[in-house]
Amino acid sequence: MTQKDIILILAVIGALVVLGLVLRVTFALLGPILLIAVGYFIYRALQNKGGSR
Repeated sequence: MTQKDIILILAVIGALVVLGLVLRVTFALLGPILLIAVGYFIYRALQNKGGSR
């Protein structure tokens, strides 16, 4: 193996580790983000329904 091969392998491993951390943070925040989004859409729907009376 040449030095370029080793650097390539380390870069791929590093990218996979970073991607794993990003996905873990995303899934950890997914629940609260979904709750906020659902609450916001319900709020907007009720606001639009109330404004058309």
